[in-house]
Amino acid sequence: MCWSATADLAAGSGVAAVGVACVALVRTVRELPLAALPLLLGAHQIVESVVWDSGGGSGPATVAWAVIALPLLALWVPVGVLCVAPPHARSRLVVPLAAGAVTAAVLAHGLATEPVTAEIRGRTVGYLLHVSPAPLLVLGYLLATVGSLLLSGDRRLLGLGVLAAVGASVCWALWRLEFVSTWCAFAALCSVVLLGWVRARRTSAERRPGP
Repeated sequence: MCWSATADLAAGSGVAAVGVACVALVRTVRELPLAALPLLLGAHQIVESVVWDSGGGSGPATVAWAVIALPLLALWVPVGVLCVAPPHARSRLVVPLAAGAVTAAVLAHGLATEPVTAEIRGRTVGYLLHVSPAPLLVLGYLLATVGSLLLSGDRRLLGLGVLAAVGASVCWALWRLEFVSTWCAFAALCSVVLLGWVRARRTSAERRPGP
């Protein structure tokens, strides 16, 4: 994230607390992966605070950050969205799910065979992993994460997808070399929208008449 280890730690702690609240409110197992996303992203920002404190490099915190940011999120988000999508939207979600699976596999292979390093660049962190074809991987990653939200068939998740898409555009324009770090931080902060999503689903279920 931009600014410092303190900023990452504070933001990560806050987002993780929102994630705990989301998980506590879920009513079905199908909601759990998506409801837990803020918890995962909050922990992710806390891990990056360790990367800041260590001055970057290729230590365990850098590897852990990359595993979460790259293959794990590429698969986690489309799976979570598919689990809660209404029936009419599920067929179209196969596309971002497939993109996420392929992208995650390539990125996981890259992490297993190539070193990943972090560089402190002023108020941002850049991560270097030599995988190719990089443009197609970025496209597949965004299709899996942002695309699944935009195709979810759920109004609140669509709103989150729009926020994530705007954030991706801004982060790419301003911090191309630090895109992954800055966009993941933006996505973590935007994921608090999921608290409203979980609450709305819980309220709707409680109001639904019983058998």
